[in-house]
Amino acid sequence: MTTEAAAYDDRPAEADLRVSPLELFFDLVFVFTITQLSDSLAHHLTVAGLARVLVMLAVIWWMYDAFIWLTNAMPPTTHPRRGLLLLGMTGFLVISLTVPHAFEGSGVAFGLAYVLVIAVHTGMFAGADVPLRSVLRMGGLNLVNAALVVTGGLLEGTAQLLLWGASVAVQFAIPYLVDLPQFQLRAGHFVERHGLVMIVAFGESVIAIGVGAGDERLSVALVGAAALALGVCVALWWAYFGHDDDERAGHRMAELPAARRNELAVRLYNLGHYALLLGLLLLATGAKALVAHPLAPLAPAQATALAAGITLYLAANTAIRRTLGLTPNAARLLAAALVPATIPFGTQVSALAQVAVVVAVLAAAFGHEERGSATARLLAR
Repeated sequence: MTTEAAAYDDRPAEADLRVSPLELFFDLVFVFTITQLSDSLAHHLTVAGLARVLVMLAVIWWMYDAFIWLTNAMPPTTHPRRGLLLLGMTGFLVISLTVPHAFEGSGVAFGLAYVLVIAVHTGMFAGADVPLRSVLRMGGLNLVNAALVVTGGLLEGTAQLLLWGASVAVQFAIPYLVDLPQFQLRAGHFVERHGLVMIVAFGESVIAIGVGAGDERLSVALVGAAALALGVCVALWWAYFGHDDDERAGHRMAELPAARRNELAVRLYNLGHYALLLGLLLLATGAKALVAHPLAPLAPAQATALAAGITLYLAANTAIRRTLGLTPNAARLLAAALVPATIPFGTQVSALAQVAVVVAVLAAAFGHEERGSATARLLAR
């Protein structure tokens, strides 16, 4: 038996590998990251502000997701591994701290922290059961990313945005330049880990509701808006976790050949979850505004952010489910198409009116799904 094979056999079996407490602790930094990005977008809700957040989220999520691959291959079961993971966590914390002014002077600090994160990731992966050639290629391409990010931070402004956009383009190319089948992905842990990241992101949406309320005196309108905004979060949570869809997705992934499994891991869990996270980020931005002044009309940008976030989330969720063969999906697609029609309610009537209509659309969609599922279960008996 080769050394690499022995290392692989020493790892926990697929069914035994669960997310560790340290990985959950690691995710707390991501809560802060989403909070920072949401605040940045709320204060710069323009096309330029959105472009910056799109790029920052893509750059950060790429490496954050890379650490999910890392702990899948090398669980943090020893003190040296835990120490290195905490060092990477520190790098992500610094990145998050720089987000508000990343395009106004803090870009270099963002880039240097990004280099630290990549160094920790590549160094740890070198000790995993993956051929060194694949690790070096992956690490080298990630360093190209880092060089673009650091250089962009030095230039600032439009040049920075273009270079960071180029970094995102490199990220899209990396999976095609690295031999993915060499990575022994364990589906159960991988899917569970992404589900927990989504829980973290939902937590930020709930926090946004509280931040929007701020120090305002409680009123029927404020409580109603907060409750309805929470109802939107519950509906989107159900879209991801209802009927144990996360576990069903894990089983579907586990049944696939290694090459196909890894391909879908990139397509559905890196790119697809980027869209899900962006949707929740937009939702959080809209939620802050609607709870702050529930009886006043929303600005067009705020009403659009609220609707666009929900539509993007439902569209991405449906695409992921269809690829994995999970059903039903038609009602979700219809809801995604109808939610943008609620924007005039927000801009012409009130924030409360828009979120009430959104909740009605989502309730109708998932209520229809439930009735259909109940009928199918009865017929199957």
